[in-house]
Amino acid sequence: MNTNKPLISEKIKNIVEQLGFLLIEINFRGNDNDLVLEIFIDNEVGIITSDCVDVSRACGDLIESENLIESKYRLDVSSPGIDRPLMYIQQFQKNIDRFFELEFEGQVGEKFVAKLLDVNNEILKFQIDNKIEEVNFNNIKSAKVVVRF
Repeated sequence: MNTNKPLISEKIKNIVEQLGFLLIEINFRGNDNDLVLEIFIDNEVGIITSDCVDVSRACGDLIESENLIESKYRLDVSSPGIDRPLMYIQQFQKNIDRFFELEFEGQVGEKFVAKLLDVNNEILKFQIDNKIEEVNFNNIKSAKVVVRF
């Protein structure tokens, strides 16, 4: 038995998007006899438990109805968590007024801590030290929310 991971990934992506969420990542762990399928979703306002339940049910129903996984498997759906880098422009809006650890294209090992002030299309406005910088999303190499207590 061989699990068709690209087919499963494409079908899950379609379901996640139909439900109005952004698919961040799909991970297949384990083997065909003991598979763990992890789905990470996000949106512009934040993921709540019922969102994960809805996606899990829809994906589980699809997997079962189309017999995409023939062996036992575990399906885990969650948000990517605050400790993971943001990958899509849609993830930034809900993080306005938060601090980020940023790395830009063309930098070698240099990271900045900056406060996100605004998101306007592909342009993000950050406060870096005492300066306001507008940065094109495509020039951001890595952006991770800094957790402050």
